[in-house]
Amino acid sequence: MSLNLPNALAFFRILLAPLMFYLLINAPSQFPSVHISWINYFAGLVFVVASVTDFFDGYIARTWDQKTKLGAILDPLADKMLILAAFLGLMMMGRANAWAVYLILIREFFITGFRVVIASEGLNVAASMVGKVKTVFQMIAIGWLVMQWWGAEILLWIATFLTLYSGLEYIRAYIKKQAKG
Repeated sequence: MSLNLPNALAFFRILLAPLMFYLLINAPSQFPSVHISWINYFAGLVFVVASVTDFFDGYIARTWDQKTKLGAILDPLADKMLILAAFLGLMMMGRANAWAVYLILIREFFITGFRVVIASEGLNVAASMVGKVKTVFQMIAIGWLVMQWWGAEILLWIATFLTLYSGLEYIRAYIKKQAKG
């Protein structure tokens, strides 16, 4: 099995997730002479690069017809690892509300497990537009929280609401498919 470009981008995102976590959690204490704003800039840059690879791996896979089973596993795994690293790191630093992070992560884990069940039944429930908007808001909220910009907390709660709503929408879509039978 060869590693095509979309899969390589997803794998690269997997590698960036622990770097993001390290920059948030360990870099400030391990590099005390570096001002926190520079660490924030670098963590923000890592996150932006990772987020851009998320867009391009999907775009290239669809446009160049390079969808693979490996990509179907790597892409959501990379997304979850990046979101997990960012939100946990930000929460540990006191920049993200613990309840919002908890709700987002619980939904992400639940829907990931739910997708496994759906796939085992031979069904496919595609991500909705709300799911895509949810991902964008999560990424924007993370970027704002990393940079400690005004409105970050508001964006986090909007992302939390969209995350929970898209999870309910996903469950509704599954129920509709089941009813059609």
